[in-house]
Amino acid sequence: MLASVSSLTSHPGVTVAAGTVLLHRGDAVDRIVHVRKGRVTLGVLQHGVLEHQLGAVDGPFWLEAASGLLGLTHAVDAVAQTPVELQFISVQDFLAEVNTLPAGTQNLLKDLAKAQRQQTDLAVSRLSKDADARCAEWLLQHAAPQDDSGGLAVTLTERKCTIAAQLGIAPETFSRVLRHLRERQLISGGGRVLCLPNPQALRELAGV
Repeated sequence: MLASVSSLTSHPGVTVAAGTVLLHRGDAVDRIVHVRKGRVTLGVLQHGVLEHQLGAVDGPFWLEAASGLLGLTHAVDAVAQTPVELQFISVQDFLAEVNTLPAGTQNLLKDLAKAQRQQTDLAVSRLSKDADARCAEWLLQHAAPQDDSGGLAVTLTERKCTIAAQLGIAPETFSRVLRHLRERQLISGGGRVLCLPNPQALRELAGV
């Protein structure tokens, strides 16, 4: 397969601080980034905040190599979650190394890269769905009858940061959405129990 990373890198490794934006979605791939150590969160940045999260990867990991292999722009934004040690490989050197592989192996790599890119684009498309709609859908899915009156309520059995991760959004975004839903009188109550006084309006918001 590919040569060692050290033989491909044209620059020594660098370490960047947590919170550093490593890739911008839609930018051209001018180099291939190899994460040697550390954790990187992938998702969609909005107003400088990674509000929609696809997941996280730990080094060693080739970051968005599929986009470079296919000659496409970056599919996701990437932000260092911890201090991250990086190495950079020029696209030209990366492709030259790929071109030394047997034709069958090259085709396999490109097919895998295309499949990964399609899955990533689909995931980003789903993430772009309004956070309010996704939260409304989650509330409806976890609602249970509150009492004999037939009202619905949701008991938060997990921490808000855990629920936010399930929804692919930042904890701050989840708290903001809950505040908006409360202001619109779509949820009420406090603590770990949220009442749903207007389930139909939530369904309309969620598009279900």
